[in-house]
Amino acid sequence: MMQVGSKRMRMTVLISGNGSNFQAILDSVKDGYINAEITAVVSNQAQAYGLQRAAEANITTHVVEAIALEQREAYDQRLLEVLNTEQPDLVVLAGFMRILTASLLQNFEGKMLNIHPSLLPKYRGLRTHQRAIDAGDADHGCSIHFVTPELDGGPVILQSKVPIFRDDNAASLAERVRTQELQTYPLAIRWFCQGRLQMINKKAYLDKKQLPEDGYAT
Repeated sequence: MMQVGSKRMRMTVLISGNGSNFQAILDSVKDGYINAEITAVVSNQAQAYGLQRAAEANITTHVVEAIALEQREAYDQRLLEVLNTEQPDLVVLAGFMRILTASLLQNFEGKMLNIHPSLLPKYRGLRTHQRAIDAGDADHGCSIHFVTPELDGGPVILQSKVPIFRDDNAASLAERVRTQELQTYPLAIRWFCQGRLQMINKKAYLDKKQLPEDGYAT
């Protein structure tokens, strides 16, 4: 793990769409809040608007689209080849809508972060906002976690909660959660790039102290 005061970390960001979380990360890098260099943005969708955001910031972009009838392992091997050219210290998933195989993830154990729109372990997978509403939950939110082969099951680093109101629908709730995502994801990445955040034995540690199952909270 790189320590505070060492050279800037190399960070590669994976996206599939608009890239709003990527933009928040990029702004935090530009402001010096995150001590890292975004070496590249990789998308599995050629039309992802996040690629335009990266190009406007003079960041290298790669498109790795799936081929018809291609197995997940074959796709991930092509993705791994691209990632290896960038030699990232940290891989950040920012709305990357693919499930990665264990064979790829083993190359980045403890060096890959994801943000998920629910209070994990609740509502892994898709349609999290509607599922929270349907369950009658009082709260919803987002979780930043290390990526492991278990879908949305890696150790949680940080969560942010929002209330669910009686007149909420999936869209209004998603917008409220997104506001929190744009603030919390840069914070977790900042910790990692400062050398404060690690994954040890499938557990998240901040400042050498194991975090609880729902991540850091004060």
